[in-house]
Amino acid sequence: MIDSKLLDDLAKRVAGSVPVGLQLLQEDLQKNLRSALEAGLSHMELVTREEFEIQRAVLLRTREKLEALEKQIAQLEEKIAQNG
Repeated sequence: MIDSKLLDDLAKRVAGSVPVGLQLLQEDLQKNLRSALEAGLSHMELVTREEFEIQRAVLLRTREKLEALEKQIAQLEEKIAQNG
């Protein structure tokens, strides 16, 4: 899930960039932007960096095992071809 502080900071920056005439509405705008960002991001299937790195490591190990098995199969096929 997205960090609440990050959402607050992003909403504050966007609300702070509105024209001077609208800055009276800045606090309300900031709250609405935060709610909209949170709602939009909640519909996405996001993972934390830690979860991503764990899955990346699992995939890397799986790929290494697959390559080792492919090499082993190639060697066995070569032996069969030589003996056959």
